[in-house]
Parts: sequence; structure tokens; C-alpha cells
Amino acid sequence: MIHSINPYTGEKIYSFTPLSTKEISEKIDEADLVQKEWKKTSFRERAKLMTKAAEVLKKRKKVYGEVISKEMGKPITQAIAEVEKCAWVCEYYAENAASFLKDEFIETDAQKSYVSYNSLGVVLAVMPWNYPFWQVFRFAAPALMAGNAGVLKHASSVMKSANNIQEVFEEAGFPKGLFQNLVIGSDKVESVIKNKKVKAVTLTGSKPAGSAVAGVAAQEIKKAVLELGGNNAFIVLDDADLEKAVDVGVNARYQNTGQSCIAAKRLLLQEDIAEAYLEKYVEKVKKLKSGNPLEGDTYIGVLAREGLAKDIEKQVNDSVKMGAKLLLGGERKGAYYAPTIITDVTDEMPVFKEETFGPVIAVKTFKTFEEAIEISNNSEFGLGVSIFSKNINKVLENVSKFEEGAVFINELVKSDPRLPFGGIKTSGFGRELSSFGIKEFVNIKTVYVK
Repeated sequence: MIHSINPYTGEKIYSFTPLSTKEISEKIDEADLVQKEWKKTSFRERAKLMTKAAEVLKKRKKVYGEVISKEMGKPITQAIAEVEKCAWVCEYYAENAASFLKDEFIETDAQKSYVSYNSLGVVLAVMPWNYPFWQVFRFAAPALMAGNAGVLKHASSVMKSANNIQEVFEEAGFPKGLFQNLVIGSDKVESVIKNKKVKAVTLTGSKPAGSAVAGVAAQEIKKAVLELGGNNAFIVLDDADLEKAVDVGVNARYQNTGQSCIAAKRLLLQEDIAEAYLEKYVEKVKKLKSGNPLEGDTYIGVLAREGLAKDIEKQVNDSVKMGAKLLLGGERKGAYYAPTIITDVTDEMPVFKEETFGPVIAVKTFKTFEEAIEISNNSEFGLGVSIFSKNINKVLENVSKFEEGAVFINELVKSDPRLPFGGIKTSGFGRELSSFGIKEFVNIKTVYVK
């Protein structure tokens, strides 16, 4: 059995029977069969259904949000906001998919030559627990609008949310079988990728998981998109608006209880303002309310599992043993880990070198902007970076020096349906969202008429 356990109460709340090998094969066969008809539909018809999906999400945002909070500990207001964001991405692709995938005519020596974008078929999505709805919808909305079918292997701990996502598409009127949640464990992923009717795979998750999935996809010569971890720097220069940089900086690290690949994990402060910034930052973090994720004023919930809290506790304790200073927090109780600030950090400490997936920020100072860029780039990850400064032109002149998939100036790194999302280095490859994301899972076909 696959169980969902409420990390706040420790209670087993949902149980699911895994699919047999035969049932998995039958579901993929069904998705393949339905997709062959779905790809013949017009963008207008697809957009009508995707708009309905957005309406279902809005109507049930509180119900779905509560399940998210119970399954993985996200504060309820943030869980509801996540569902609302999914409605946005559905509406965005309903409105824009046709223009993104229209034929592109190119002048050559041919009578006519153009590029068309055709669906691939059945696409497997392997998704994590930290944003149980958003991670799925930012794949599913463009994939279905492009004429594909989707099968989902979600994290075992959020299987109720996974079933709810399938429910959204079915209630919106999409053909039954076009989007399906596969109730399976990680041990079945390889066989699903190898199924000849599965044409591509996308994964959001850890580096080991991404490496394993990409390896199987490569053996099968199938397209893969990976969105993996991050160790984002949050850089504050001495000319920054400190009040704004503090407000955004706290949110950038501690929303979703720090369980985000694009969270600000390394706080880099220019020496002249470091003390003043930290004083304001600490006071704001102290005011964050911890508690029951289902209470509306809770900002810090629990981590999704007690084991995750133990992992981050070890990273902090090991760093302190290496000479880091614990400025705030550092306490754990079950799956709860207190908001933590750690200073005097060196490059070799776990809180700097590794990805910290929880409410912990590592603080380091720098003298010059050039040094900040060097520190920021000193990571195996390359997902995103935030820089706060009033001298925007100076920052823009240095954007190309950052080894990142995204550079945000005077704002936290975030995903937006209108902009491509993804990283470089061990943060993965490929892009989600915008016109780039919808073109990841299509056949980019050249047509030439002499």
C-alpha cells in the first residue's frame, strides 16, 4: 500500500493500492489510444476544456488546498495560492497555445518551407511533493494543449493530490484517459519509460532521481526534461533598498517552509550593510508564526517528513561543528524545524555547499560585486539568483557572468507562466513554461515544397 501521512499530526490519512504491471500497461494503452484522437482536435476545442479546468481549480481551491496542507504540511494560505496559480497556467496556455504552435513560414529557395509543431504522444511526468499541484500543472497544461496525453508518477506522499489533479481534468471534460495518475512507486518508473507508447519524460526532483530517469530515457532515445535542485544566492549590494530587500529576502527563503528548489538558500551581503541588514532580517524572521498548517495565520508549517527535518538538522549541526555561528533557530521537534539563520559560513560547509531543503539560510559577506558573482557561481547548481541594488544598469551589465537559468533583479526567483523556467549545471536541462516549455514535447517538423 501507498500511504499519505500528515506530517503535522503523524496520522495516516489516505491509503492507495498500487497498480499491477498489467494495470499500468492497460492505462498507458488507454492514454495512447485517446491521444490519437485528441491530437486531431482544434486548439479552440482544447482551449475551451483547459479554461474549464481553471474554473474547477478556482471552485475547489480550498478543498484541494486543504489536502495539500494535510499531505505535506504546507500552510493553508500558501496551498490555496498554489491551486490558484495552477488556474492561471491553464488560462495562459488556453489563450496562447495556438499562437505558440502555429506554423512558422521561413523564406528559402523552396516554393514553400515552414516549421510545424506536432504532438509527440504519451508523456510521463515524474513529480515531487513540495508543490504537489503546481509542478504537475506547469507540465500538464502545455502538454495537453500541444495535443499530448499525460501520465503522472507523483510522489507517494501526495497521492491524494495526484488523484485530485486527474479529477480536475476529468470534471473539466477532457477525454477520460488523456491525463492519468499512476498509483505506483519509484521502482516502476523505469518500466514506464521503457514502454514503447511513452514518448518522453519530464522530471522535477533531486539530482539522483534526475540522473536515473535521464539515463533510462537516453538508453531508449527518448526526450527528457529535468528540473532539479538549486542553491540560489540572494545578493544584497550596499546601495540596495534594505527594507525591500529584507521583506523579499525573508519570503524568498521561508515560504513553503523553505521547501523549494528556487528558494534563496545563500544570503550574500556586502560588508558595509551586512550588520544593518541582518538586524532587520532576524527581527522579521522571529515574527514568522509557526504552527498548524491548517490555521490561516501560520507561515511556517512542518517539513513534509520527519526524515527531511533530521536531514537539515544534520546539515546545520555539521556546519556549526566546522565553525559556523547559529544566529537564530536550530531546533527540531518531529517534522518541525525552526526558522534558522547561520553566519560565518565557509564554502565547504554543508549549509553552503549542499542544497538545504528547509527553513535555513546561510549568510556570507563580500567586499565587491565581482566577489559576490564568484561566490554565487561557486555551486554545482545553476537555477537562479536574486540581486538587490538601485544601480540596475550595473547589474544588467553583469548578468551574463552568472551561471544560472534565471537572474532576478530586486525580486525573488519565481516561476511565471509567461517566462521560461529551468536551470543549467546540475539544476537540469530543458525549459518549462512560456513558448519554450510547450515546444519541449512536440515534434518540430520541417516541411519543404520545391
